[in-house]
Amino acid sequence: MEYSLPASLVFHRFRKLVLCLMPLAFCLAAGPLSATTSSTTASQAAAVRGYVLWYRNYDSPAIRALVELALKKTPEYGEFQIIRSEELSQGRVLRELTDGQSRLVDIANVATSAEREKSLTAIPFPVDGGLLGFRVCVVMPESLPRFAGIKTLDDLRDSQIRIGQGAHWPDTPVLEANGIPVVTHSRYEILFGMLRNERFECFARGVSEVLYDLELEQDPNLVIEPDLLIAYPMPSYLFVGPEDQETAHRLQLGIERAIHDGSFNDFLRHYYARAVKELDLDERTVITLENPYLSEESRYVGRKTFENLRRRLEVLSR
Repeated sequence: MEYSLPASLVFHRFRKLVLCLMPLAFCLAAGPLSATTSSTTASQAAAVRGYVLWYRNYDSPAIRALVELALKKTPEYGEFQIIRSEELSQGRVLRELTDGQSRLVDIANVATSAEREKSLTAIPFPVDGGLLGFRVCVVMPESLPRFAGIKTLDDLRDSQIRIGQGAHWPDTPVLEANGIPVVTHSRYEILFGMLRNERFECFARGVSEVLYDLELEQDPNLVIEPDLLIAYPMPSYLFVGPEDQETAHRLQLGIERAIHDGSFNDFLRHYYARAVKELDLDERTVITLENPYLSEESRYVGRKTFENLRRRLEVLSR
């Protein structure tokens, strides 16, 4: 694959496909998707392309399964192996992808922003159906009374509840732009310790990731606040380096094929329906925030996600 497409053309072409087929993906019947990494014999090893996936994504069963699904759908690109990256912070990962020299990481799934889309190559498809922009609070039990009675954004501001976020996450400026106090750290793992030490009251985690987070933490003193859903347009994309057009094309083509043959809806049902049900999203008070940091294309995708939120929650709750 020697050709390359301008980013704007990729967005326009893919956006139309995504918005047409995403409702279908949520509504079709589904079964579990297996998640096994390609393997080859020793004699074939030299022909296998290794893709280094950011360790946070590699350790996430859902994101690793999606990357593998896209790669499996494109056998004409050759055999592949998914490799766990070093334990790099999100800021370091973005710098390494932009630089493109070290090969410490080839693929990362992170929330998008206009700045990220300018410096990297995005595969402009919300990998979890847009659920990353819908956040619940992980809290210490003794903080729960502070959340009682919050019904509006003004109530949340007046409560002076502090929200913990990553220093390099695009969520941080979104929360600040909406007048919400934010406490940050560059390492995701450290933020849980900061919550325990009362540096902030709410660690806002995406609906698509929070249950997995707590399973890893194995701490009964961490609970999910039961009533609020903080929502803002925040599509989460796969990103590669600005010059790695072959990987971008392969991932995009693989996801397109997965949508067409129905295997993408298997992925959505298998990995995200549980969260929608267990978190009782359709019963929560939704506090909507503005996100002024999206590109025009991602703002369009995010707006459509918001418009379809209630229907998606109903479908995934069945």
